Amino acid sequence: MSAAERRFLSEVATLIDKRVVVVTMDKKTYTGVLAGIDPNNLNLCLSEAEDEKGQPIDKILLSGNIVAQIFTTEKSFNLRGLAERLEKVFPRMVKLYEKEGFIWVMDKIKVTEKGVVEGTGPAAERAQRVYSQFISELQRE
Repeated sequence: MSAAERRFLSEVATLIDKRVVVVTMDKKTYTGVLAGIDPNNLNLCLSEAEDEKGQPIDKILLSGNIVAQIFTTEKSFNLRGLAERLEKVFPRMVKLYEKEGFIWVMDKIKVTEKGVVEGTGPAAERAQRVYSQFISELQRE
């Protein structure tokens, strides 16, 4: 697999669990949470979806053959910015794994766009406070 293909698949993976809009070749529009996607043919599954008329659809599977566009209006999470903020509090103890979607702090605290997901104790609590302040500032923008 080429570097470009890996990069494409990595970008597609960032859309999982995000609210997306899918436009089909026949101009139908579906909005929902991207629950899954087959990288080989771009078949996809939307949950909590609705069509262009606002008709609710619990789950819809769409063939990659009919998908013309997939896009999200959600701003992507600035994991690098969070890592830089954590680095100020934990100098030389922060490792960013941007493609994988997480940050390691002190090799024992895992932070994602959802906050601290692994680790306990005072350092984990401090990392969570940094995360909460970061999110709070983003919401004010």
